[in-house]
Amino acid sequence: MERRQDYKGNNISEETTLDWRGKPSNSLKHGGMKAAAFVLGVQGFEIMAIAAVGNNLITYVINEMHFSLSKSANVVTNFIGTVFLLALLGGYLSDSYLGCFWTMLIFGFVELSGFILLSVQAHLPQLKPPNCNMLTDGEHCVEAKGLKALIFFTALYLVALGSGCVKPNMIAHGADQFNYQDNPKQTKQLSRYFNAAYFAFSMGELIALTVLVWVQTRSGMDLGFGISAAAMAMGLISLVGGTLFYRNKPPQGSIFTPMAQVFMAAFSKRKEVCPSDARVLHGSHSIKGPNSNATISDDMGILHHTNQFRFLDKACIKVQDGNSTKESPWKLCTVTQVEQVKILISVIPIFACTIVFNTILAQLQTFSVQQGSSMNTKLTKSFHIPPASLQAIPYIILIFLVPLYDTFFVPFARKITGHDSGVTPLQRIGLGLFVATFSMVSAALMEYKRRNAAVNFDKTLSIFWITPQFLIFGVSEMFTAVGLIEFFYKQSVKGMQSFLTAITYCSYSFGFYLSSVLVSLVNKITSNSSHGGWLSDNNLNKDRLDLFYWLLAVLSFLNFFNYLFWARWYSRNRSSSSSATIQHDFISKVAGDDSIA
Repeated sequence: MERRQDYKGNNISEETTLDWRGKPSNSLKHGGMKAAAFVLGVQGFEIMAIAAVGNNLITYVINEMHFSLSKSANVVTNFIGTVFLLALLGGYLSDSYLGCFWTMLIFGFVELSGFILLSVQAHLPQLKPPNCNMLTDGEHCVEAKGLKALIFFTALYLVALGSGCVKPNMIAHGADQFNYQDNPKQTKQLSRYFNAAYFAFSMGELIALTVLVWVQTRSGMDLGFGISAAAMAMGLISLVGGTLFYRNKPPQGSIFTPMAQVFMAAFSKRKEVCPSDARVLHGSHSIKGPNSNATISDDMGILHHTNQFRFLDKACIKVQDGNSTKESPWKLCTVTQVEQVKILISVIPIFACTIVFNTILAQLQTFSVQQGSSMNTKLTKSFHIPPASLQAIPYIILIFLVPLYDTFFVPFARKITGHDSGVTPLQRIGLGLFVATFSMVSAALMEYKRRNAAVNFDKTLSIFWITPQFLIFGVSEMFTAVGLIEFFYKQSVKGMQSFLTAITYCSYSFGFYLSSVLVSLVNKITSNSSHGGWLSDNNLNKDRLDLFYWLLAVLSFLNFFNYLFWARWYSRNRSSSSSATIQHDFISKVAGDDSIA
């Protein structure tokens, strides 16, 4: 560890980064956008591979594995939910033991093996149920069971394990190439990197949802899965290609131990009374910040004592028992250690507010694809649009919108707000949550129109009628997804950037799991003796998908106001620390608070 000083002359720690040989990195040779470009290559190829599988998986599960519509939707949402839940494992292994590079390399090969196994099963007839048309002969089709189902789910969850552990480290490793804490000029570059990462994500999604889905539809899923394997292999080549240029943050050991120590120490001293003067707490200094209760700690950088979650401060109380024996770290923690735990607790509500947002995303990858399957997909006399390719529509717009946002909007907003990213991460998240509601409103209106035309007039609408719901959600995702990643990555928790980034992916996981729960609950609540629930039939003309979309629109709107409350709460608590940057934004104004971190 090197030492440096803050603006008041206090010693604080500077985290050393390493090159590929394990020696301290050189800022002239390592890091920056040149190194991050290789990570962007990994992200583009990896999302291309996984998106081609995930976004058209429901078609494969129904047509080849012969699962029912609702069961197939749950297979897809559970798979995607597991991918993002396993991001926590990837973040933990990276920050604690392996580092970003080795975690991506190891689990990248795990993901590659899953794609290869999926391709083999899709190619060999003996590994699948007998051919059968689920639309016309659904009752007589044999569902995949036994060894066939085992091979399918093994391949699928090898992909989930690999992709889940790779995802948070792609973002974190790319962001690690910018020393934004010591070089203010790189703060703007970091913000640009987050936008570039979303651009790479959009490009990968676009190619997957057009070229790869078209190949799957025309030439078979076996070739489509094989191309996904090839794309993942290209991503691994890109990762290895940047080895000489990376700044690598070394793992810190178990990231959960310091947190566990805080809770154990606080519990063991639960009967102690917190002192009114925070300067007497272990790890504090006599220098006070602008806030009268804020003190500066230099164990891991500048972190100020805050008055939220005061019960945790008991972990910092020194017990005077006349014995000079040093207290165990499980009984006495520093202020910085406690404040890092407080930060983790304080961001949980922000994370939770994005779960409903990702439940909406789940519908666009399941039921909305089935909507498209029941519509007129003809573009010309000989060309039909694969329903799964509808999800490419927002990404076509976003590959133009994201560069415009970064080139024009961010500099313009920066002049007004003074924030390096133009707007704060919380502002981006809030705007995206608000816009997402209208995606479901559009979906509900269009599904009612489609169903009415099919049932009452025997008319099949063009597939382009449902494009607005994809377009609106794509715009909302540009704000919420990027804002959430930037918000978590910039939290002042040392050595946990990969794990914090993984938490953002857990929002996707919980959103997809919530989708499965909602589908089951809605079917159970809305069913009776005469007919099944809103989503119980394999025929959308008999289901009431429009009502389900309206339910999600209401939940999304209520969730937005819930977010405003927690954004205000977070802002008010973090503004009590002088290390927080105080901003004014629309969330605070609507919620009745003028400060935002």
